[in-house]
Amino acid sequence: MSNNNQLVVDLDLIRRLDKNGPRYTSYPTADRFSDSFDAKTYEQWLARREVGGVSRPLSLYIHIPFCNTLCFYCACNKVITKDKSKAAVYVDHLIKEMGMQAELLGKGQVVEQLHFGGGTPTFLSDEEIRRVMAAIRENFRLVEDGEYSIEIDPRKVGNETIALLGAEGFNRISLGVQDFDDAVQRAVNRIQSEEETLRVIHAARANGFKSVSIDLIYGLPKQTLLGFGVTLDRVIAADPDRLSIYNYAHMPTLFKPQRRIHEDDLPEPQVKLDILSMAVDKLTSAGYVYIGMDHFAKPEDELAIAQRQGRLHRNFQGYSTHSDCDLVALGVSSIGKIGPTYSQNHRDLEGYYGALDRGQLPIMRGMELNADDLVRRAIIQALMCHFEISKSSFNIAYLIDFDSYFATELAELLEYEREGLLEISKDWITVTPKGRMLIRNICMVFDRYLRTRTEHARYSKVI
Repeated sequence: MSNNNQLVVDLDLIRRLDKNGPRYTSYPTADRFSDSFDAKTYEQWLARREVGGVSRPLSLYIHIPFCNTLCFYCACNKVITKDKSKAAVYVDHLIKEMGMQAELLGKGQVVEQLHFGGGTPTFLSDEEIRRVMAAIRENFRLVEDGEYSIEIDPRKVGNETIALLGAEGFNRISLGVQDFDDAVQRAVNRIQSEEETLRVIHAARANGFKSVSIDLIYGLPKQTLLGFGVTLDRVIAADPDRLSIYNYAHMPTLFKPQRRIHEDDLPEPQVKLDILSMAVDKLTSAGYVYIGMDHFAKPEDELAIAQRQGRLHRNFQGYSTHSDCDLVALGVSSIGKIGPTYSQNHRDLEGYYGALDRGQLPIMRGMELNADDLVRRAIIQALMCHFEISKSSFNIAYLIDFDSYFATELAELLEYEREGLLEISKDWITVTPKGRMLIRNICMVFDRYLRTRTEHARYSKVI
């Protein structure tokens, strides 16, 4: 394995090669899903899961869509409301969906991973959280040393709720911060003090949480190099186990809330790059390891250890130490993965509730992966997690001749080799320290679904 602690930020290279591209939480990406894949197709694949007597452990994702207030930068699937009674109706349907899934899977399936995302999961009352967790335990078997995480908005949660989450078995917490700068917070409609954030971190530590992660975003309106530097110093002082620094993609035509952001307030492309470079310098100087795709972790964190040992994986929740589990996704808009398939629930409450009220799983669309999809998914996963691939291991696992099967891709990669992003040898493709920040570019070469588009109109730059 190569030394994954290395990272070089070459701003000139990033400026020249930066382009639009998927984040590859899945391959193929969700925009390839088809509505010909429905609940019936999904149920057929669930039935096949037990064939041969070997069933993989499960990962469980619960989507809670509600938020009290609208953050203007947000591209998540959410419902803005202050009406708490909406949560009660939602929990009833969520528990019904859970029961239907468990019935099809066979009750008592082992769950190694659990993630509550949103929206704002703690929009639910403490009693509703207890109800959902009781339903999970009634339908599934949570292993003792599992990875149980929840996303938290520090503005909307008290110490009692953090204590409850710890008592219910959650051991990882992810906090949205984005930026502590007052001007930036006003520009994105998310006013959140450092004190609120630190209070939640202390409460999590006091209640036995094993890992605290903080999310930041660079490229937001009113952001400056100096201001974000202050935020980074404060965040590093808070000593989180993991950090994610996401690039803000301004796409107001796709995401209506972003129309409230004034484009004149966005930092210049060069300032954005300088912010990214400073962030990498500060975090690596503070001892954090670059995991990949915006993620950093302490060297002793499970993610960093898993990466060093070649056990790191990537799924819809980001990086994970657990092997390639089947993912059962519950709630509006959530995406699951069973065997060689993906499925997505209805993206609006009306469609989600309607299907469940008719006694049907609320699956809106999905995809069955073919042999080509599977080998490309494995390559993209390996590049994202380990920055290298062994051609011979793919020859053995997928019964292909790598060099002839991917002749077109290898020819394209030569350009990146000339740029110093990677090295190609007889058996290995290895991403260099300065290629790691552009890992998405390298993965895109293996994305067959992008190929027809990109051959006619080369990549459009975003910076």
